[in-house]
Amino acid sequence: MEILIGLMSGTSLDGVDVAAIETDGRSRVRSLCFESLAYSDAFRDRMRQLLKEPDDPSATEVERDLTLQHAEAVERLLERSGLPRKAVRAIGFHGQTIRHDPSKRYTWQMGDGALLSRIVGIDVVTDFRSADVRAGGQGAPLAPLYHAVKSVDLTKPLAILNLGGVGNVTWVGPDREAILAFDTGPGNALIDDWVYRATGRACDLGGEFAERGRMDPCVLAELLTHSYFEEKPPKSLDRNSFSFSNLEELSLEDGAATLTAFTAAAVGRGQAFFPLEATRWLVCGGGRHNPAIMKALAGELTGSVEPVESVGWNGDALEAECFAYLASRSLQGLPISLPLTTGVPHAMRGGRLFAAGV
Repeated sequence: MEILIGLMSGTSLDGVDVAAIETDGRSRVRSLCFESLAYSDAFRDRMRQLLKEPDDPSATEVERDLTLQHAEAVERLLERSGLPRKAVRAIGFHGQTIRHDPSKRYTWQMGDGALLSRIVGIDVVTDFRSADVRAGGQGAPLAPLYHAVKSVDLTKPLAILNLGGVGNVTWVGPDREAILAFDTGPGNALIDDWVYRATGRACDLGGEFAERGRMDPCVLAELLTHSYFEEKPPKSLDRNSFSFSNLEELSLEDGAATLTAFTAAAVGRGQAFFPLEATRWLVCGGGRHNPAIMKALAGELTGSVEPVESVGWNGDALEAECFAYLASRSLQGLPISLPLTTGVPHAMRGGRLFAAGV
């Protein structure tokens, strides 16, 4: 068993999550500590601009600032937890996804692993998705192997749903090797962008706008005609795969209600691909904090819908923990993605090591 730190900056652009776990990179894992570092509004705006225009000349400067903020998050975790730096085997650094287009065998997660390793003095593993995409896989989702380990003692079949900017689900069946994963559709990204454009606020905090609005069934039906929902998994999305261009006539509140319903309905569509019906849904990511989303999910899904805290997990830490776990597997030369999680032709290793002090 070794101690590793994981970092995650998701497509919701809310900030950096950092977590430490103890693991053997296989069947054993123990959560240790967690911290979060929020992005400033100014930096979040810079990231939003880069997502729109990835060729912007400011990209190099933004990447450096992004990496420095990840370093700050690591230092905060070490300081507040009392975890000795020398006890940490490595850091799993996911970086910030700027573009993801596996159909062109292209994915870009921004972040300077060499710089991070020099600053914090700990080995860093990064670039988790590229090898999978180059081999013809989707490069996402990457959490399923960690979800399977975390849920080993839970009744199956169950579904673990992560609602960040994009939604993704891991279906875990009763047999040890029974795992299926795919992106479901938009998570919080469309709602966040809709609210940000109208109010300058980062999100629909507590679902307050959606709760005051009325879902437009015609607009929802049109959104659900997107060809993605008919594609068989494994499959994945870019943050910008969907837009709200057909919501322009709706009020802020009605648009928020419609996009919230869309997020839940997209997850509901994904149930058709499960080999067996999930009797329980465990929800992690920022979306579980939104009562309007959780209510909509309960109306769309079979089985119970609960935040992952109901089984003792930290839903804010889970993705960061995942990349600590994947870093351990990468260092051991173990696969981090499978044919039924990303569509890659065979089990794939991944990750790139930046040794501290090099």
